[in-house]
Amino acid sequence: MKASVLFVCLGNICRSPLAEAAMRREAEQLGLELEVDSAGTGDWHLGRPPDSRAAEVALRNGVDVSHLRARRVGPEDFHRFDHIVALDAQNLADLEAMRPPGSKAELSLLLDHVAGREGEPVADPFYGEAEHFDRAWSDVSAGARSLARKISGTG
Repeated sequence: MKASVLFVCLGNICRSPLAEAAMRREAEQLGLELEVDSAGTGDWHLGRPPDSRAAEVALRNGVDVSHLRARRVGPEDFHRFDHIVALDAQNLADLEAMRPPGSKAELSLLLDHVAGREGEPVADPFYGEAEHFDRAWSDVSAGARSLARKISGTG
């Protein structure tokens, strides 16, 4: 059975597309069959590609995200995905508030899956410089690695 993961941040143009990219890379390296997507809790960037700085850091790390387009998380996502993973506490709270009754998705923070980093957010790099995107990539990669191993049963 194929597992599924949805990563969620605010606008779906920085952190969640990076987390999606990192998880795709980890799943490929582990030979894990996994459905992966990303979305935002806000609607400011609907239909737009990832921020150019996010696209650059992903490409430097071997993943092309230029084809992704921002979308908003919806009620159907809670039934479609096994794991819905927020990038910070506010987005997790928003997801918990919009979660429909009887949905199957397990909600968590991405860095809850990294030993010693439980409760930490992936800092939003949007108003920062290129190094903030490098830091975000490092965080989402660590989270994706741990979550992929958990899902595969190897971690």
